[in-house]
Amino acid sequence: MPGITTEEINTWVHEMTTAAGAIPAPLNYRGYPKSVCTSINEVICHGIPTPERVLKEGDIINIDVTSILDGYYGDSSRMFLVGEVSDSARKLVEATRRAMVLGIEQVKPGNTMGDIGHAIQQYAEGLGYSVVRAFVGHGTGVQFHEAPDVPHYGERGAGAPLVPNMIFTIEPMINVGGFQATVLEDGWTAVTSDGSLSAQWEHTVRVTEEGVEMMTAPPGLTVAEALAD
Repeated sequence: MPGITTEEINTWVHEMTTAAGAIPAPLNYRGYPKSVCTSINEVICHGIPTPERVLKEGDIINIDVTSILDGYYGDSSRMFLVGEVSDSARKLVEATRRAMVLGIEQVKPGNTMGDIGHAIQQYAEGLGYSVVRAFVGHGTGVQFHEAPDVPHYGERGAGAPLVPNMIFTIEPMINVGGFQATVLEDGWTAVTSDGSLSAQWEHTVRVTEEGVEMMTAPPGLTVAEALAD
């Protein structure tokens, strides 16, 4: 809601993570100073929480949470609308979630990473948006980032084949303007080079013998329920 600072969000995430017996993975990762990433409006990813950044009416924000529990990493993010937002912002957020869903629906043995990226790219670009190239999904497990990379653009049948028990993130970053990204002087915050709005959604998934398991969906929720619009 308007008036909350991103530092407050960081505190809540840190306290909830540790209370659950887990470790906030971003904290001190390669020097990252906080326990969560908060990316607002034109920020594509890796926004650093601060006491000075107060959420305003009309903002859109991605909150990216990664936790370590029993030595294993889980990575998920979602978008939030702050108060009343513009139609263009709302449509971007909804389209980005749909793009993630289409990517997840491609996860099954026999498909490839290119099938995931192609589904996302075709949908997003078909609506006039662009897909960020500079940042991709990734394998995860006993490390924060593992092989393989998971591009959110590509060609059908290209890239690494999907086989059972692969675990990776699908986290498309979709921009209203161009796909180019610029990293700010803090070495972390990535923004759209043209200042346009950006949105991102993310789940960690596992390839099963027959399809996909969403590792970061609420317990007891089926894949169909988790992906329902």
